[in-house]
Amino acid sequence: MQRHFDEELTELKQKILRMGALVEDQLQQATKALVDRDVVLAQQVIDNDRRVNTIDVEVDEACLELLALFQPAARDLRFITTAMKISTDLERMSDLAENICERTIELNDEPQLKPYIDIPAMGEKALSMVREALDAFVRGDSVLARKVLDDDDEVDELNEQIFRELLSYMIENPKTISRAIRLSFISKYIERIADHATNIAELVVYLVEGKIIRHTLPAES
Repeated sequence: MQRHFDEELTELKQKILRMGALVEDQLQQATKALVDRDVVLAQQVIDNDRRVNTIDVEVDEACLELLALFQPAARDLRFITTAMKISTDLERMSDLAENICERTIELNDEPQLKPYIDIPAMGEKALSMVREALDAFVRGDSVLARKVLDDDDEVDELNEQIFRELLSYMIENPKTISRAIRLSFISKYIERIADHATNIAELVVYLVEGKIIRHTLPAES
C-alpha cells in the first residue's frame, strides 16, 4: 500500500512539472509574439491554454483521489494540498499568457507605439521567478523560494515604471491612448504572473518548513 502511495505521489509531482513546463513555454512564447508582432504565434499560445487546463483538472482529480484513498498526514498531506494550489496558480498564469496574446493581436491592428524593451525585460524576470519557484518545489528548497519572494519587488517596480511612461504618451498624444492602455494591461498581466510565482514560493516554504507566510510582513516570515 505504501509503495503504491509513493508511486502516486511521484506521478503527481511529474504532472505538476509537466504543467509547469507548458506554462513556462506559454509565457515565453507570449512575450515573443508581442515583440515580433506575430499574430500566428499569439493564436497558438491562446489555443495551447487548453492543454494546461487539462492537466490542471488531472492534478485536482489525482489529489482528491489520494486524499480519499490514503488519508495522508503530516508532510504528505502538505505536499498534496500544496500541489493542488500550485496547479491553480499555474493555470492562472497560462490564462494571463493568453490575455497577453489577445492584447498583442489587438495591438497589431495599429502601428507599434514604442520599441518593446522594458516589457520583455519584465517578462523575462517574471519567467525567471516562475522557473525558480518550480525548482524550489522540486528540490524542496525554501531558501530559493524566499529569493523568489524578494524578486517580486523588482517586477513591481518595472510595472510602475512602464505605467508612468505609458501615461506620459497618453497625455502628450491622445491618439496613443488605445495602444498605451493595451500595453499597460500587458504589463499588469506580467506583474500578476510574478504574483502567482510568489504564491508558489510561499507554498514551497509551507511545504518544507510547515510555516504559513502568506499575509505576513518580511520580518515575520
